[in-house]
Amino acid sequence: MNFNNKDIEIGIIGGSGADIDLQDVKDVKIYTPYGAPSDLIKIGKFGNKKVAFLERHGPKHILPPHSINYRANIWAMKELGVKRIFSPCAVGGLTPKTDKGVFVVVDQYIDRTYGRKQTFYDGGEVCHISQADPFCPEINDLFYKTGVDIGLNIIKGGTYICVNGPRFSTRAESRMFAQWGGDIIGMTVFPEVVLAAEMNMCYSSIATVTDLDCWASECPNCGIVMYGDKCSKCEGPIKPMVVSIEEVIETMNQNTDNLRKLIENVIPKIPSELGCQCSHRKDGAIF
Repeated sequence: MNFNNKDIEIGIIGGSGADIDLQDVKDVKIYTPYGAPSDLIKIGKFGNKKVAFLERHGPKHILPPHSINYRANIWAMKELGVKRIFSPCAVGGLTPKTDKGVFVVVDQYIDRTYGRKQTFYDGGEVCHISQADPFCPEINDLFYKTGVDIGLNIIKGGTYICVNGPRFSTRAESRMFAQWGGDIIGMTVFPEVVLAAEMNMCYSSIATVTDLDCWASECPNCGIVMYGDKCSKCEGPIKPMVVSIEEVIETMNQNTDNLRKLIENVIPKIPSELGCQCSHRKDGAIF
């Protein structure tokens, strides 16, 4: 397979469960003006589609979220000709409907990160990219409809609170993020999404809820309720919930097959011709 013609249209940036079985796989090292990407990029075929896969956190998950070279990762995908990126991720749920095991097709985000390089335009030209509707509606629809067809517990639309990490939230922060209208919380969707927009690339994020962050408590009578001194419904005793790495990994492992099945069913449906406006995101944005 020839990888020099920059016709690898689909890029996946993810981790466990997103590493689908590709044919004729080749590891490629891409040099970028922004340094090294997280890892070598695996390029191969899935059916009649050419796919590039990048492990976001590097080999053996060595890169914490705040240390990922997001600009290098997105630039490398663009260099390979990628037009559409989808980014599976693990998140915490901030509402009762975004319970453990649920898949969320993200359509909005709130950025609470700091210190991350979030633009390719550091001087000379300034790019005021629109992020009113950050995620590709065409790919989002494909993921949702496919998820429903294969029987997943999947939600179309959700607001992703992106925090810097690597620490988890305090209870006060978790309650605040829920009150802001956040549905899920994670550490990686920003600045990936805005950098992809600056490259006129489609971007979609499929989030798997692995925990309920720490806004929640368990009431033996009422189930999951907001954290407090007592149950807000029956006023009985409650058990505060705490996020743990063991819980996150356990839920991720349980959903690996479902995530892989979702991705493998979506890829053949992705049209070569763009039906969205993502390739025009930068129009009129350069000052």
